[in-house]
Amino acid sequence: MSDKRLSFKEMCAEFEVTPRTLRYYEYIELLQPEREGRSRFYGPRECARMTLIMRGRKYGFPLEDIRQWLLIYEDQGNQAQMAAFVDMADQQVIELHKQRQQLDEAIEALQEMRDQTARSLT
Repeated sequence: MSDKRLSFKEMCAEFEVTPRTLRYYEYIELLQPEREGRSRFYGPRECARMTLIMRGRKYGFPLEDIRQWLLIYEDQGNQAQMAAFVDMADQQVIELHKQRQQLDEAIEALQEMRDQTARSLT
């Protein structure tokens, strides 16, 4: 992303989020846009943060975990943030495996129920 600032509407379009989502991210202090009157503008820092937020959401991290992780960079720097990410990722991989197991079990049970119902129709 260049040094160009994005308006509120451009930011929503760039990251494919609703205005409500973007306002919520500001409310919980994930983003801190520059304000000029009632207008908001997002510079390179906020765009980079939004990229990280979107990646975190894609992998299922809770917003509070993402917020805390972003604070690590501000308080302790890049190395500490990367180390924290490794720990967070390890925990999330375990959680995603559990969710996959639950989904596999639900699919199997639904398929079995569906097959039994289909057999009873004949």
